[in-house]
Amino acid sequence: MVPSLRQSFNDNFTEEKYEAFLADLNNAHPAHIEFRIAETPIFVDKAFKDKMLAACESIVDVIVSPDFINQSARAIPANVKVPGAEGYSDFIAFDFGLCENEAGELEPQLIEMQGFPTLFAYQIWHTEVTKRHFDIPDNYDSYLNGYTRETYTKLLSDIILDGHNPENVILLEIFPEKQKTRIDFFFTEDYVGIKQVCLTTITRRGRKLFYMNEGVETEVKRIYNRVIFDDLQQQTPEVQGKGKILLEDLDVEWVPHPNWFYRISKYTLPFIKHAYVPETKFLRDVKEIPADLENYVLKPLFSFAGQGVVIDVTRQDIENVKDPENWILQRKVKYAEVIPTPNGSAKAEIRIFYFWKKGEARPVAAQNLARLSKGKMIGVRYNKDKTWVGGSLAFFEQ
Repeated sequence: MVPSLRQSFNDNFTEEKYEAFLADLNNAHPAHIEFRIAETPIFVDKAFKDKMLAACESIVDVIVSPDFINQSARAIPANVKVPGAEGYSDFIAFDFGLCENEAGELEPQLIEMQGFPTLFAYQIWHTEVTKRHFDIPDNYDSYLNGYTRETYTKLLSDIILDGHNPENVILLEIFPEKQKTRIDFFFTEDYVGIKQVCLTTITRRGRKLFYMNEGVETEVKRIYNRVIFDDLQQQTPEVQGKGKILLEDLDVEWVPHPNWFYRISKYTLPFIKHAYVPETKFLRDVKEIPADLENYVLKPLFSFAGQGVVIDVTRQDIENVKDPENWILQRKVKYAEVIPTPNGSAKAEIRIFYFWKKGEARPVAAQNLARLSKGKMIGVRYNKDKTWVGGSLAFFEQ
């Protein structure tokens, strides 16, 4: 995206450098990075960075408005609505595709957003190792708004702990050792000092929860929630039964509260009007099926890991939907093959991390991750046996 930096990076790239980078990246927690790591970061100039942040801030305006809680009430399925004070969404992630508009100009387009954590801790390490192995200009950084490794790590820790003793705060997931994002759990332990705990090992007495901390039963006062209920519903009846504990009125704090996973999601997109947010409608509100359906994508509001998305939409697909209130029709965006590589150009998405600290009027952009693709969609299943694709990060002009 910055031609001179891209040319310089590609000219100086060697497989030996890449292998050394991967070895270093894997050294902290061997065998726990289960996704492919791309050969390159993305270099983003200030103008494009500002476009993404302007879109994010416009969406944040909607989220912090007094009407948003009522507006998003229907987003939460009744069978997974969690009791307790929701507060605000401590974490928000915005996914932008690097796209071309009708004039052939490069611009960001929002693909999805989530009121849920992502690889917040791992990206600290990813940034550090990338800088160690590749020539990153001094005026480019993966952190935003002046954050540094130290201040970002402190912010992440302050939000997750909120003054609690780390032993009373847990990272909660379903079989964390099996999750593809588990590398982030290990780095959360490293940087924040909390344990990753499987939902199936939690015990309850009254309104209190407990976990075994190195053989000692310890009260859980705050949960850094990584459980996705769509994932929980794919589990065995025994695990699903255990998960019902989360739907009880418990004496715990959440970070973030599980209901924000639904409030800030695909459900929110129809309420956003911005040049960098594709036109989106609830299917129930589509009075006339567009004649150019090839320019749209059909998405279920509630699905796990992108399941159910219809890329090549037909009239029959729409007519077959039995619950149009649970689907959106979104105008397609045209990803730009914007990153030249030795064997063809790659497309990319950038995910901006927003953190909302208690007492602040609104969240702030702090870090990012990126994903490169040469397949039909972003994601591992569409990029098998390809190179210069996979997980990465963006370095922004400061």
